Amino acid sequence: MKKKTKNKSKRKDSDIKSSREKMIGQHIGYRYDVNLLPDYNRLTPFLKKYIEHMGWDDLNWLEDVHMGYEDGKPAVFDRNINGWVTAPPKMKLPKNQQDRDMIARELLIKFQMSPNHPLVVLKKAYKKSD
Repeated sequence: MKKKTKNKSKRKDSDIKSSREKMIGQHIGYRYDVNLLPDYNRLTPFLKKYIEHMGWDDLNWLEDVHMGYEDGKPAVFDRNINGWVTAPPKMKLPKNQQDRDMIARELLIKFQMSPNHPLVVLKKAYKKSD
């Protein structure tokens, strides 16, 4: 029986191609679904400046950030706080999903840079004095 499990496991892993996929043990979705790749022609002015300032060629860590909905309100998920960041109520969202995703990325970055971000508040509360 151990042999069957080993072979089954080996067959499953044989579909994983890249070294990163092998390391994490699963497929990276955007390698197979081009709809998950951001359209860089749709970058917001803020995101263009952000990428230039950071010296990056792409959005990398933001590629899997998408506009979703929390309690019927447009929102983006912030993994750092394990919670949703809702879009301002008066914000008009475009119909195109790629454009909404770019706004979600911008919203997430701005929230994470905000002095009101929960991690900033925690840092202030627990920082050891110098």
